[in-house]
Amino acid sequence: MSKKIIATSNAPAAIGPYSQAILANGTLYCSGQIAINPKTGVLVLDDIESETEQVLTNVEAVLSEAKMSLDNVVKASIFMSSMDHYASINKVYSRYFANNPPAREAVAVKTLPKNVNVEISIIAVK
Repeated sequence: MSKKIIATSNAPAAIGPYSQAILANGTLYCSGQIAINPKTGVLVLDDIESETEQVLTNVEAVLSEAKMSLDNVVKASIFMSSMDHYASINKVYSRYFANNPPAREAVAVKTLPKNVNVEISIIAVK
């Protein structure tokens, strides 16, 4: 098996014992991204749309480091602090995945890391 750790300073560093992403045999497994601005280290929590924008910008940065783009994403998992955010997250998400969106699930969870409102992880293939 071919396994490569993907890490970029253009996305937040891991806040625990995990990698930003692993590329294994042409498939990228990206850890959940939250709305930390990698340049400042500050959480973007102004509103749910801004938060989702930062999350997806971080996802794009990890994909770019793996020489991929959003077009390579086949699966997304969205975790949110409340289903009340669903429509707003979808509004932003649909701009990033306008054509041929990946399979996904979206679930509400009790608590996310650093008490953020949204976390997104993806799987992408070359």
